[in-house]
Amino acid sequence: MAALVRPARFVVRPLLQVVQAWDLDARRWVRALRRSPVKVVFPSGEVVEQKRAPGKQPRKAPSEASAQEQREKQPLEESASRAPSTWEESGLRYDKAYPGDRRLSSVMTIVKSRPFREKQGKILLEGRRLISDALKAGAVPKMFFFSRLEYLKELPVDKLKGVSLIKVKFEDIKDWSDLVTPQGIMGIFAKPDHVKMTYPKTQLQHSLPLLLICDNLRDPGNLGTILRSAAGAGCSKVLLTKGCVDAWEPKVLRAGMGAHFRMPIINNLEWETVPNYLPPDTRVYVADNCGLYAQAEMSNKASDHGWVCDQRVMKFHKYEEEEDVETGASQDWLPHVEVQSYDSDWTEAPAAVVIGGETYGVSLESLQLAESTGGKRLLIPVVPGVDSLNSAMAASILLFEGKRQLRGRAEDLSRDRSYH
Repeated sequence: MAALVRPARFVVRPLLQVVQAWDLDARRWVRALRRSPVKVVFPSGEVVEQKRAPGKQPRKAPSEASAQEQREKQPLEESASRAPSTWEESGLRYDKAYPGDRRLSSVMTIVKSRPFREKQGKILLEGRRLISDALKAGAVPKMFFFSRLEYLKELPVDKLKGVSLIKVKFEDIKDWSDLVTPQGIMGIFAKPDHVKMTYPKTQLQHSLPLLLICDNLRDPGNLGTILRSAAGAGCSKVLLTKGCVDAWEPKVLRAGMGAHFRMPIINNLEWETVPNYLPPDTRVYVADNCGLYAQAEMSNKASDHGWVCDQRVMKFHKYEEEEDVETGASQDWLPHVEVQSYDSDWTEAPAAVVIGGETYGVSLESLQLAESTGGKRLLIPVVPGVDSLNSAMAASILLFEGKRQLRGRAEDLSRDRSYH
């Protein structure tokens, strides 16, 4: 029995060693079988090279591979670092308005009323384009109401920090909107200060020594159109006297199509302070189809040329018929301002054009300012029987005529310099 047991003990030992060796090298052998050999060496010493499969490249040395990987990763890392942060990464948060939330209605009550708007110093901007123009010009946002988050993500992220963001239903925006097709976003901004605004470089490059003064303009649509024409012509500044509609009223903003953020607009001025906003040596010209009084100055047959007799300015003429009770001498109340056609040269010096409202016309103060600065009254001839032009149309004609004259003068000056 002892002899039989000993061989059994001797046989088990090598079997255990074989099993352990196979377990340790199993993965190594499987991995080796998967590899494609580059060369095969037979026992006889013959060497056969294997062709690589199409598309496969030779394996590079570790140092080469690491260097190439670093070069490939570097542009990706740089682009990731240069890319602007997304809306989510900036940490912005918004509130969702629930039924009964009165924040939208309370704010709209303020910004849609001129007294409240001026007292609070806030304005309403509606639509993505107008809001974007305001943000680019440096207007300060206070609050945004939006119906879809995508509308908010279109705006610059850095401009939204510290701003109250409130998501509301589209129906709520539609109830307060002045647009025929609401765009789903409304912005409440601090009333812009023209001194702190940053206007587009292209606008500043094309700015002309030409100003616009609005006098008794009451129609929001007309004022917005006039501001749009002033920006298109390259006016350096627009002044609004007391009696004009508020330049920051929603209807004026809508008609202006972003003109408010392309040039300085100074609102609600007294006539006594207007000269303080004019450049030195500015001449003031009044757009005025001033009726029979001006026609008589222009020509004895002015009616043949089609100049309209504007009854609105006759309110000034009645003062000329009055006499001083003590001296018996006639009182000359109407300033003596020469009349000329609009297409005659009137841009020798910096010029300011006064546009009056259609209902009340120009004020006596505007004529006095024109007289004191050596300006004139500009007439736009129309066909007999046609009433005076719309204020916005008259402003556009005069402003672009002034631009044409200034451009021609600049071309003549450059031509003279080239000759010398």
